[in-house]
Amino acid sequence: MSIAAPTAETRWRCTLCGNLTRFDVTRSAKVVEYLHFDLAGESKVEETEVLTETVESVRCRWCNAVDQVELVARPGAEEQQDA
Repeated sequence: MSIAAPTAETRWRCTLCGNLTRFDVTRSAKVVEYLHFDLAGESKVEETEVLTETVESVRCRWCNAVDQVELVARPGAEEQQDA
């Protein structure tokens, strides 16, 4: 079961305790990364392109509820849409 990720207009909220700020998120992603290796062989990711990403579960850090998250409007999101 995948969970919708927050957008510019929405954010997550725990339905049990009301938490809006702290979550443990398990996600799967398929990415293409550009790696740069220095002469010593150490690598550094210089570019990342996310091809697909799925949020698999969200756990509230305050009450440990699993998958009890809903999307709610961000403060001021309705005002921004009307402008």
